Amino acid sequence: MPVTVELTISEHVDSENMSIPDKQSFQLWAESACPVEDDMIASLQIVDRDEMQTLNKKYRDKDAPTNVLSFPMQLPEEVGVKLLGDLALCVDVIHEEAKQQGKPLRAHWAHMVVHGMLHLQGYDHIEDTDAGVMEAMEIDILKKLDFENPYLVH
Repeated sequence: MPVTVELTISEHVDSENMSIPDKQSFQLWAESACPVEDDMIASLQIVDRDEMQTLNKKYRDKDAPTNVLSFPMQLPEEVGVKLLGDLALCVDVIHEEAKQQGKPLRAHWAHMVVHGMLHLQGYDHIEDTDAGVMEAMEIDILKKLDFENPYLVH
């Protein structure tokens, strides 16, 4: 398994009452978005609205929660551990967006993991051409996972 997902659910998240996918799903989605030969580790942290807003303010200077934040890791080769990076996923925002956009919750979770994993590999959507490349990759990966195009308007 080239990409190993380390999943943590924040103590502030009511995981009993929130519909959060299982670790195997996160693992599958992360692997699908990161076809690497070497063993890599990606950390996924499920956070609540307040935690995400704090992270977004601190690292992006945006005082609002968001769906996913990516923190790529670039360690020197001599360290010997290949950490791809960290993803913070906001359960509250992901659930709200899925409802607002009329998307199946599981499909939106998968999209956010794929989207974040691509960011960890250096893809971004700042420029329109880069956004087009990244979106096409997301659509292709999600299609292979049997999910609809996440950019279709419902």
